[in-house]
Amino acid sequence: MANQTSHAARIMRHERLRKTLAGSPERPRLCVFRSLEHIYVQVIDDSRGATLAQASTIDAELKAPSADKAKMAQAEMVGKTIAKRAIDAGIKEVVFDRGGYKYHGRVKALAEAARAAGLSF
Repeated sequence: MANQTSHAARIMRHERLRKTLAGSPERPRLCVFRSLEHIYVQVIDDSRGATLAQASTIDAELKAPSADKAKMAQAEMVGKTIAKRAIDAGIKEVVFDRGGYKYHGRVKALAEAARAAGLSF
């Protein structure tokens, strides 16, 4: 692990998480991907391999309002949006998949905003 890039280390952490973490029709997986500029989140039913809802900072609905905000505020907006879209799709409970990222910063802001907007995890 000494000569490993941070990306490869994140992938290993995510694979380790995914051994025990899976989305079901009753409780799909809320999966987060964070890039340097954007944040993406999907609600996935792993038994079917289907995305049930998604939101990101590049969505047309969120792109203009989030353009002048800090990344933390953008993550909160995405968290509220994914919760609204998931609840509209009939999903109230999810399993949170942090994607190998530490639970702090933008990932934590997104999760707390989704919880505050009504998702349970």
